[in-house]
Amino acid sequence: METVIDFWQTVSEFLGKPIFSHGNSNLTPGMLIYLVVGLWLVFLLSKIISRRVIVKLLNRYGKDKGVSHAIGSIFRYIFLFIGLIIVIQSTGVDLSALTVLAGALGVGIGFGLQSITNNFISGIIILFQRPIKVGDRVELPELDNLAGDVVNISARSTTIITNDNIAILIPNSKFVSDTVINWSYNDANVRFKIPVGVSYNEDPEIVRDILLEVANKHPGVLKSPAPDVLFDEYAESSLNFTLRVFTTSHTRKPLILKSELYFEIFKEFKIKGIEIPYPKRDVYIKQFEGETSIENKL
Repeated sequence: METVIDFWQTVSEFLGKPIFSHGNSNLTPGMLIYLVVGLWLVFLLSKIISRRVIVKLLNRYGKDKGVSHAIGSIFRYIFLFIGLIIVIQSTGVDLSALTVLAGALGVGIGFGLQSITNNFISGIIILFQRPIKVGDRVELPELDNLAGDVVNISARSTTIITNDNIAILIPNSKFVSDTVINWSYNDANVRFKIPVGVSYNEDPEIVRDILLEVANKHPGVLKSPAPDVLFDEYAESSLNFTLRVFTTSHTRKPLILKSELYFEIFKEFKIKGIEIPYPKRDVYIKQFEGETSIENKL
């Protein structure tokens, strides 16, 4: 029994032995263990509680995942901030002793961490103002028209998945400072424009009827708003039209819709004998008096 008591006394003395002192605060091995375990529990609990909040919000808001993830992320940051302060203060550490460290950290943020700070603040702006949200289809013209679905918005970056199933992490500042095309911001219905050219020998009325027939037969084209055809211009070698269609199912795969419509348009043009134009040039050779003809020169 005395051996056990002596062992615990030795352990207590070791855990309570100061290894660093600053002012009225002493850093001991026991305090370090407490800090490590406490901080680990704070991060773990924040993650668990944030997930529970998101699940409950999803049950309440249905398909609106953006609201749930935004509120869940904000709740987690607040919980982390309060938890860290409680853990540090419960150890007896004088937070005023961290004033010098806070000042140095401020200088570091001002010079070396500008990009990280910018992205963090941009992430908060995105979560509050919600110019984009999880599930949106976005396109970034400044990044070579990069397009994809938003799957996660974190403190530093936003993750999107392209149609090639490639995950791309984009700094949050890009969504605040650059131009962003959000295909899902107001409505899931999106209109696509399909340019079509035919020969000058064709009747524009017949061409319009064929284009509308092809559009109305496609299952991905909405009947309301109905598709329409614009006669754009008399071009150099063709009569140019634009087929305009609304879709909901092909918002995330516009090239597929365009390709399928072009296949059907080509098939119908071939059946109806509609000529697809190609550049034509008329060459006139004039021979002036006193000049040798081309045939004689050759």
